[in-house]
Amino acid sequence: MGVIGIQLVVTMVMASAMQKILPHYSLARWLLCNGSLRWYQHPTEEELRILAGKQQKGKSRKDRKYNGHIESKPLTIPKDIDLHLETKSVTEVDTLALHYFPEYQWLVDFTVAATVVYLVTEVYYSFVKPTQEMNISLVWCLLVLSFAIKVLFSLTTHYFKVEDGGERSVCVTFGFFFFVKAMAVLIVTENYLEFGLETGFTNFSDSAMQFLEKQGLESQGPVSKLTFKFFLAIFCSFIGAFLTFPGLRLAQMHLDALNLATEKITQTLLHINFLAPLFMVLLWVKPITKDYIMNPPLGKESVPLMTEATFDTLRLWLIIVLCALRLAMMRSHLQAYLNLAQKCVDQMKKEAGRISTVELQKMVITPGGFIQNLCLPCQWIIVYPPILFTLNYHLLMGR
Repeated sequence: MGVIGIQLVVTMVMASAMQKILPHYSLARWLLCNGSLRWYQHPTEEELRILAGKQQKGKSRKDRKYNGHIESKPLTIPKDIDLHLETKSVTEVDTLALHYFPEYQWLVDFTVAATVVYLVTEVYYSFVKPTQEMNISLVWCLLVLSFAIKVLFSLTTHYFKVEDGGERSVCVTFGFFFFVKAMAVLIVTENYLEFGLETGFTNFSDSAMQFLEKQGLESQGPVSKLTFKFFLAIFCSFIGAFLTFPGLRLAQMHLDALNLATEKITQTLLHINFLAPLFMVLLWVKPITKDYIMNPPLGKESVPLMTEATFDTLRLWLIIVLCALRLAMMRSHLQAYLNLAQKCVDQMKKEAGRISTVELQKMVITPGGFIQNLCLPCQWIIVYPPILFTLNYHLLMGR
């Protein structure tokens, strides 16, 4: 109570609640297992054999024999077979064997806990207004950011472990692309982009020089501005490489969700949700924010509508609303991914030739053919951590 006070108590209570409650009541588990999501079951080999009109296969002369073991040829069926996949609601038992489910569950539940701590801390600051206390909610937000980056890094490293994975080349290519793009953006002056890098770097350099002077050391600053921007561009290239497949998967999920949606309001929300990152970026373009939002031209004069402080608050709330919209559209995106199994089967029926039962079952289990299509939590991980990253970053900036 003497160092951080009430904030330390809130942190300890939340940590205890996470330890006691989350094993029994988990929001992450409920989001997947509340009965609203349905997945397609792959047909068994016996069911495919019956549909193809084939009897149980015994030993044949055509079977090859190696070292006393008989190697039979895989069963093949026509691609235009009359196959209808059965659906089943996602249950807690189904999640036990899913890849990345522990990472997904921890990230979601910890984000909820961090949000509660942030809200309680904001209420505490609004009433008490302490000046000598550290805002511990910032630590929780930083932890959410680190966990989100760590999960994306783990998923990206999985691409590099596969020898024949095309995702590895795509990640490397987009990493270099985002490095060049970041270098180009950092050249633009702050008269056009409201990044605050110049002010932030100056304050950091002054604070570092004052600290070194107190220690009896002489220095011109920690690093030069050019070196700082170079390392910042490298960091942006890594983040861009991590977000490459989340962006591609989100685009594909958006198209599939639009085909799945029947109501106009749902389609409109999906379009807004897809364009939300563009709206967020435009909020930091000064010619747009200063000339058309804060001071819109009315005739020959510009009428100020709001102050910069009001606009910063409005911008933060707009980002929170757009992030909430992304989370609200989660069910549509995940169900669109699960429907890829039936979509792949329908596409297969239009093709000629034959397919083995093993390949057909694999196509239903991992639709799309990418190694990123490992499971349902994997789809959540590659799409929604960027939103958690954005939300917690701007909560930090709001403080």
